[in-house]
Amino acid sequence: MAKLTVSKQTNIFLWLKICCLTITLFLLSSCTHPTPAKELAPEVEIVQKAIALTWQQTEQSLAQQLNASVPEIEISKIRVQKTKPLFIDRLPTYHLEGKYNLKLKFPHRQVKQVNNSFDIYLQRQEEANTWRLLKREQKSQNNRAESTWSSYLLTPSSS
Repeated sequence: MAKLTVSKQTNIFLWLKICCLTITLFLLSSCTHPTPAKELAPEVEIVQKAIALTWQQTEQSLAQQLNASVPEIEISKIRVQKTKPLFIDRLPTYHLEGKYNLKLKFPHRQVKQVNNSFDIYLQRQEEANTWRLLKREQKSQNNRAESTWSSYLLTPSSS
């Protein structure tokens, strides 16, 4: 008779463990934040424009400092390796990482670079037909580091 009582206590304890685990899993899953659909991530053309804009901004600044001409750039073989959807200011944003090839065309020569890395944030705008490149900027005030986002419109292609 004693063996039967131990068995019932074990079953009740196991049942309570399962209930607690189920409730915990339910609560954890309900606390997750929604993310934008990966299917709505930007197409390669938008990624190419974002990389080109980043290069143009860097090259213009450098060319001004060196009093040199800005090379024409050609971006190819874009490979997105990571896509992380998130919301920034309640708008769907995609953190993209990957590789691309670059050709710099100077007046008297060309330079080719392969497997350049990119790490960009692209945000779909409310009207859903334009994208913006976001750049995180770190600022420190009163010994506190704060990050803000700068936003650059990626001009849509004329069809």
